[in-house]
Amino acid sequence: MSNAGPPSAGGASGAGFTTQPAAPASTPAPTAPSTTTTTAVPPPVIPPPNNQNLNQIVTDYLLKKGYRRTEEIFRQEVKDLDESGRPRVQNDGSISERIFPAGKYLTSFKHYEKWVDNGLDLYKFELGKVMWPLFVYSYIRLVAQGSAAHAKEFMQRCRGRFESQRIDELRGIEGVTLASHVRENSMVKLYLENRYVIPINKSLTGILFHFLEREADQCGAVVLDIIQQYCRVDSVDRGPIEPFSFEAIYRRARNMDLDDVDIQEGIPGLTSRSGVANRDILENQATLKLGPLPLDGELRDDITAELEEEDRLHPPKDGIPTLVDEFNSMHPIKKEAGDSPQRTDIPYPPSRARDVVVEMQKVRENRDRFRIEGRTGGVGPGLTVCMVTFHNHLGSFSCIDFSKDQQLVAVGTTESYIRVWSLTGKSLSSRLPPEKELKVNNRKLIGHSAPVYAVAFSDAINNIERNLYEGQPKPETDSKLLLSCSADGQVRLWSLDVWTCLCIYKGHDGPVTSLSWSPHGHYFVTGGWDKTVRIWSQDHASAQRLLVGHDTPISSVAWHPNGSYVFSASDETDKSIRMWAMANGNCVRVFTGHTDYISALECAPNGKILASADIGGNIFLWDIEKATRIKRCRGHGRGGIWSLSFSVESTVLVSGGQDNTVRVWDVEMPAEGNRPANQQDGDGTIVAAGVPADGKQAGAVTQPVSNPSMGKKKGKEVMITPDQISAFATKKTPVLKVQCTRMNLVLAGGCYYPETQDRDR
Repeated sequence: MSNAGPPSAGGASGAGFTTQPAAPASTPAPTAPSTTTTTAVPPPVIPPPNNQNLNQIVTDYLLKKGYRRTEEIFRQEVKDLDESGRPRVQNDGSISERIFPAGKYLTSFKHYEKWVDNGLDLYKFELGKVMWPLFVYSYIRLVAQGSAAHAKEFMQRCRGRFESQRIDELRGIEGVTLASHVRENSMVKLYLENRYVIPINKSLTGILFHFLEREADQCGAVVLDIIQQYCRVDSVDRGPIEPFSFEAIYRRARNMDLDDVDIQEGIPGLTSRSGVANRDILENQATLKLGPLPLDGELRDDITAELEEEDRLHPPKDGIPTLVDEFNSMHPIKKEAGDSPQRTDIPYPPSRARDVVVEMQKVRENRDRFRIEGRTGGVGPGLTVCMVTFHNHLGSFSCIDFSKDQQLVAVGTTESYIRVWSLTGKSLSSRLPPEKELKVNNRKLIGHSAPVYAVAFSDAINNIERNLYEGQPKPETDSKLLLSCSADGQVRLWSLDVWTCLCIYKGHDGPVTSLSWSPHGHYFVTGGWDKTVRIWSQDHASAQRLLVGHDTPISSVAWHPNGSYVFSASDETDKSIRMWAMANGNCVRVFTGHTDYISALECAPNGKILASADIGGNIFLWDIEKATRIKRCRGHGRGGIWSLSFSVESTVLVSGGQDNTVRVWDVEMPAEGNRPANQQDGDGTIVAAGVPADGKQAGAVTQPVSNPSMGKKKGKEVMITPDQISAFATKKTPVLKVQCTRMNLVLAGGCYYPETQDRDR
């Protein structure tokens, strides 16, 4: 026998063979040393995991890493997929055969929404009409295909846009959560069995479909598929319309019905079919409280007691009422309880000793004022106008305001600073120790970084002679604060004691064009280039009310005498006036009729009449309660009427304009003809409504108008309506501000422009 070794693993016969361990031997046989080689063993073949195993692996990994929110979202995604990884489909024949990923509907809606919101304001409303059917049909599809998690997320993230206008329909659709509901819900059946009608302007139709084709991957495919299956887009000839556009408001003001195409928008059988919403605002039916604001009970008692003491010390002459009787006639308790707002509607700070003195002096001035009673017939009264003219200004003054005690005048400039003068020539006092001995009659306020568009003094009145509070400092009743707004987007509050800025109010996006103090102080209103009106409290840095509705920038603002409402006018294409309730921020009235830029607003002290003026030389008087025009006053030349002011009795209106005149109008004189329209004859004479073109009607006269901005039209005759009482002409001074004092004296201010007048001559 031979001692042969075991066969070599590297032999040809052993290729690919896996060696098994040999049975143990009792005595190991000696082996000769030999060289062996080893072949690599391939890994076992493992079959690919199925979707369920893969999903479990991903879930375990996310949980291990702590990505719990991601794991939750992943589980929701998985529930809507079948074994092949495609969305589950449960189609009953009324749903599109085309399948989109469940998450595609949300991204498509958001992409289209972003495109509409970032587009031109003029087109937003009509292009936005597609959003509601896109929302409804996307949600129905998600529910029908069993994507419950995606449907719930879609509803939560997209419903906010429609809650204010379609809350009832939202509630009906929100209850549809199962595929069976799609076949049973009556509202869903209406949407599936009828085509949703979308009326859109022809030009916008092209813009819409061009966008959808261009953005097919982002949202166009989904939106186009929904429109093609469920909607009908009607191309119309008229221009874009929206609830607060000029066209919609104009229709309401003229009692015109909506176009047939507007009425047919939506789904037959649903109550909210019309595309023009908020009809209650356009119909001007909101209840108003136009009476005076009731006085605080304690303040009323204090005023009455001090007035009785004043009557005892200084008895009135025969035929003159006592101060107490005058106070009770100004603030009758029965009247305050009727058509007046509640004092608790708007919070005001507690009254101070200064308030008692101010109200006492208002009663005294109201009793001793120059009275204008009844209709004047265009003949009187003999009002006195005090004109303040500024020289050497180099054309930089942009706005003017007088303090209510007629002691100060402030001007804003295009060079971003404000200058305050003393009207009496006395030096302006300062509480700063280094300036105690400073004797100057004007101060310069620097802080804005762009042209100043408006300035306004806080309330003030001439002080009483005696000190009502012995042993205490005498309350001061002069103006302590000044507001200003500028193209830099800021509103600044200035102290007239230390002559510095106290606070900067920021909120407007762009220039702030107008502002006004509340009749009772503490609050003020601003209007800006961003089309918004904001109501501020002087002790808060942010606005208390944001009033949105105008289509174009705000040109003028004004307060109602009771402080419960504000008025705002919009320029350019809007040219509407809106009345806002301060308590809740709602728009309660809309006034339309101006065809030119609205340059001034003023509410009468009786709270029933609103006056508005435009750059075309028109003054409109409005009945606030009915939201209707009373009449038009015509007499100013073109170029702008920059300021309006009513007499204490609300029977006379004063206006100042670019035509270098101050004009006085009879408010109570009957309105002109029934059809307010301008007529223009061959010689270029503009004739007021209700007046023949020959201008020979009694009480109507014509005058040549000289205006530096009229160019070749200089000398053009303007018809004057019979309700003009008088006109006070300056030489070469456009009038920027008029103010009727509590004594019925008229203050007017303007800037002398010799260079402009001589250049156009």
